[in-house]
Amino acid sequence: MADNDNDGEAPQMRREHPTDKIGPKLIKGTDKLQQQFQGHGGGKDKSDDQKQPAGGFDDTPLPRLPPGYTLKFTFHKAENLPFADFNTLSSDPYILAVLKSDVPKRHKQDPDLKWRTPTIHKNTNPEWNAEWIVTNVPKSGFDLKCRLYDEDPSDYDDRLGNAHITVNHIDDNWEGISEGRYVLKKRMASKRAYTIRGCAALFNRNLKMNGHIIVSVENLGRTKDENGGRMYTIGPLQWTRHFSPLIGRLAGTKDTEAGTNGKETEKYNFQAVQIQLRGPVPADLYHRYVEFKPFVAGMFTSHSLRGRLLNRALHHQHARIYNYDKSTKYGSFDEPSIKLTKVFLDLVHYDEGGRIFTYVLTLDGQLRFTETGKEFGIDMLSKHTMHSDVNIYIACSGEFFIRRIKHAREHQKDKSVDPDQGTHEPAPEPEEEQEQSDMIETNGKGHSETGTGQTKDPSHYELIIDNDSGTYRPNAKKLPMLRDFLNMNLPGMKVVTLDCQGDEEKMKKLKNEQRDRKKKTDKQVMYMQNKSDSSLSSSDAEYLDARARGTDADESKAKRHMHKMMDGGTDQHHNKSADAEAAGSAENEKQQ
Repeated sequence: MADNDNDGEAPQMRREHPTDKIGPKLIKGTDKLQQQFQGHGGGKDKSDDQKQPAGGFDDTPLPRLPPGYTLKFTFHKAENLPFADFNTLSSDPYILAVLKSDVPKRHKQDPDLKWRTPTIHKNTNPEWNAEWIVTNVPKSGFDLKCRLYDEDPSDYDDRLGNAHITVNHIDDNWEGISEGRYVLKKRMASKRAYTIRGCAALFNRNLKMNGHIIVSVENLGRTKDENGGRMYTIGPLQWTRHFSPLIGRLAGTKDTEAGTNGKETEKYNFQAVQIQLRGPVPADLYHRYVEFKPFVAGMFTSHSLRGRLLNRALHHQHARIYNYDKSTKYGSFDEPSIKLTKVFLDLVHYDEGGRIFTYVLTLDGQLRFTETGKEFGIDMLSKHTMHSDVNIYIACSGEFFIRRIKHAREHQKDKSVDPDQGTHEPAPEPEEEQEQSDMIETNGKGHSETGTGQTKDPSHYELIIDNDSGTYRPNAKKLPMLRDFLNMNLPGMKVVTLDCQGDEEKMKKLKNEQRDRKKKTDKQVMYMQNKSDSSLSSSDAEYLDARARGTDADESKAKRHMHKMMDGGTDQHHNKSADAEAAGSAENEKQQ
């Protein structure tokens, strides 16, 4: 396992896009028009309103095909890349690879297989030697598109060029490709980057305008699978941890940056994690977004002006939360192992602090998650839609948290333990939280105890995961498949699944215990995502003050209406006092 060494780098924030502000207004305006239309007798019949909205579990089967071949793609290096940064006359390149074949998809909207290499900073001749192993590539071959980008954490990533690798036939005797050299096409590349390199070439004859990428493809033989109806990733199991700058206010404590009214603020890092798990994801874990409101379909398919704007806004939010910069942590494992499970537990801070996480599992087995809670003032249009990057189909989504098992030795042979009776309440937050969060275990090296002095043995912990997602509404009957998939990829740790409807009382009790522990921590912090990397503005300070008092600062009606619509009819973003206040003001308007 490898881990980059950028501990001293501060995370950067991607610039806010104008569509992020337009989206909430569009939701409010168009929803008003629809209500007026239905009020005048238009729209659906009452019998239609009683039907379940379209979406959720999709029983479309995988196509039946003979098993394909397992291929290992190695992205060795690139040469003579253009200068995307004028100040340094260099670039921060990475490769985004997209693999296609003639294997039919269950739906044309299913995402293509993608793989991203780590970023190499300030280098126009980068060397990655990054591997990607894919199974069930058909004998009819494949098309691999390698897109090279320059990482720009505060703006859009400039494209440095494309290279296509096309193979029309694979059999048992196909020898693969050994360090193939491919010219980068400039047609879709950044004109600015090549203009800078062209100007530099005028003064240095050794500089060349044509860039190349060197890629190998190794044939590992027939895939040992019963059905070759889909390609999927089996390795390496790489993970990334992303940091988004937050500003927070500690109740009654001093910190680094003075705010208004003599109070202090401090900068924090909101963490988002991606872990590639070993495929295949169970075929029955296949869910589509739920059309609980008329605008939802357009948001996912971009078929209307409003849908396109909302779709772009959600893509921008995903890019802001999962932003790559010099502070991003990378690591990988060849296969599922106890070490991978320990890294996962490190990333979620074991059972400390009463944390609850929102997750999405993609069709290719990538687990994405962030901590969730009302203390985070990150204004997301929709949590699960953001995590999925507005994918129409995913495997599963919901929330999860970690508990430590009581009498772990007695339950060594059990697949799971009743979290209500067999686990401890969440542990308190360690005093040195920031130091603990940076101690991600690598190659088995690290501390044997958590920040609270508890064991780090994965067998002493249980992952409690549910299907609480209004966006995709995963089928409860498929949760055992999710449990088995996670057990396979995170060995040593127990996994229990809860149905957000069938186990509603138990789930609420456990999550309330998590939230109560969160409230009891010594440091009550209210966070928000600053609009820029500049200092705290007066409006930001007022917003933090209001949230620290347990109320919400004044927000536009459009934004409140947006949260209500995206949460399936109830505003889960604001607290109850704010909702009651809004309801009271609406009632007063009616009486007047």
